[in-house]
Amino acid sequence: MIKITKATLQDAKQLAPIAKEAFLTAHGHSASEEEIDNYVADNFSEANFVTELSNQDNHYYLIYHDTKLAGYSKITLNTTNKNISSENITYMSRLYLLKEFYGLQLGKELFNFNIEFSKQHNQQGIWLAVWVENKRAIDFYIKRGFEIVGKYDFRISAAHTNPNHILYLEYNDSH
Repeated sequence: MIKITKATLQDAKQLAPIAKEAFLTAHGHSASEEEIDNYVADNFSEANFVTELSNQDNHYYLIYHDTKLAGYSKITLNTTNKNISSENITYMSRLYLLKEFYGLQLGKELFNFNIEFSKQHNQQGIWLAVWVENKRAIDFYIKRGFEIVGKYDFRISAAHTNPNHILYLEYNDSH
């Protein structure tokens, strides 16, 4: 059984280890071990999640497989991007799934949930940034109609950035 729920402040404790593990699976080899460790410590602490969950602009959703937390997403409505002319667009900054749940269509379910949530809030499309070497994620989004519309340097540390594609999906009747 798949269940998607809105995250609350009480979920900060369980989000931190999921975020760390999912990030390391996809990006753990993208910089030095020290830079990755520092990035994870700075961005995926329980305290950081408390702060992010307290911000009403952030919409976090958890996805469960049976009773186990399998991943989560984070979107922000009405977040423009210099590469996209539309204004009422959603930024999906995270769609994280633990590796043990790959292949179960959970990412697709959570993605579709976010699209519907975005549309219900009168958004014209959704955009995100993906590391150019994350072929699995790029393939996932391209299959769903996203187009590469720009590039972005994702900062891991003061000395290291990873090149990212900006991908955008403009809504129409088929999405």
